[in-house]
Amino acid sequence: MRLLQSSRLLLALVVVSLSVVTAMVAAERSASTMATAANRFLESLTPDQRAQAAFTFESDERTQWHFIPTEMFPRKGLTLKAMTDAQRARAHDLLSAGLSQRGYLTATAIMDLETVLRALEPNGRLVRDPETYLFSVFGTPSPDGAWGWRFEGHHMSMHFTVVDGNAVSASPYFFGSNPAQVRTGPKAGLRVLREREDAARALVTALDASQRSAAILEDVAPDDILTGAEVDIDPLSPVGVQASALNATQRELLLEVVGAYTSIMASDIAAERMASIRDAGLANITFAWAGPTERGEQHYYRVQGPTFLIEYDNFQGDGNHVHSVWRDFNGDFGRDLLREHLQASAH
Repeated sequence: MRLLQSSRLLLALVVVSLSVVTAMVAAERSASTMATAANRFLESLTPDQRAQAAFTFESDERTQWHFIPTEMFPRKGLTLKAMTDAQRARAHDLLSAGLSQRGYLTATAIMDLETVLRALEPNGRLVRDPETYLFSVFGTPSPDGAWGWRFEGHHMSMHFTVVDGNAVSASPYFFGSNPAQVRTGPKAGLRVLREREDAARALVTALDASQRSAAILEDVAPDDILTGAEVDIDPLSPVGVQASALNATQRELLLEVVGAYTSIMASDIAAERMASIRDAGLANITFAWAGPTERGEQHYYRVQGPTFLIEYDNFQGDGNHVHSVWRDFNGDFGRDLLREHLQASAH
């Protein structure tokens, strides 16, 4: 019996070790791919364009972010509109380097919703243009030290920080969708962020009466995500139903909600993110909902663990306008990686 237990323990340690090594190697590949793409992008720019797109890593601009239109929140960076076709292709190479195929298609679909809004608002006060999204690079893309990049515009904000060529942070990141479901025109029926809504609704409807009582906080959804576009956030009240109170099927549904967010990242970044969540304890995750559970009604939910927060709100536009965000309490803008880097450098 002791021999069998020892063998199982040894096997478990080997599996964990292999997983760690695999994740480290994969992270190096992702970081290397982004560095190559970022350098190719910067090399393609004119001096004037580079002055718009490149910042020092220490710049305060690195932590500036929002998800509202640029007319309402002036942004720095180089727009896709200001690029040549060749430069635009290299910018998209950088975008796809940090995302999975699903993530890249989702990002470009969000951008394309600007054409839908342009048709819906022919005399609107805001410019609706899928080429007004901006790229910014912070520091020098390389296998040493720290650097990062940002892609941002209306309803999209993504931040990547790379440290020592083998550690990648990808938060905060925000995806929005207006409309949540296109109701008219050639794109009628399109739901760009449908996985995020459908996975959470599947979970809340799978709860029993007692679990629902704990999970559903209010009959009315808030009018936006509670954390807004704050640079620093603290955990929200740990209300809702705890993962420890869910059965196995419900826990899988909860992980599907989380997966709807992690799956847009490059596979190694997503795997490391899920590993850190598991390390912090799946049982400590809470799920909370506000508003009716019927499709088409205004609603809100959040998933919160010891290290991360997901918020999703579909209140505006009479329940047809989504805001969703992923935040890492200690890791937004790569803060945890940078602390580790500085501690290692000090020794």
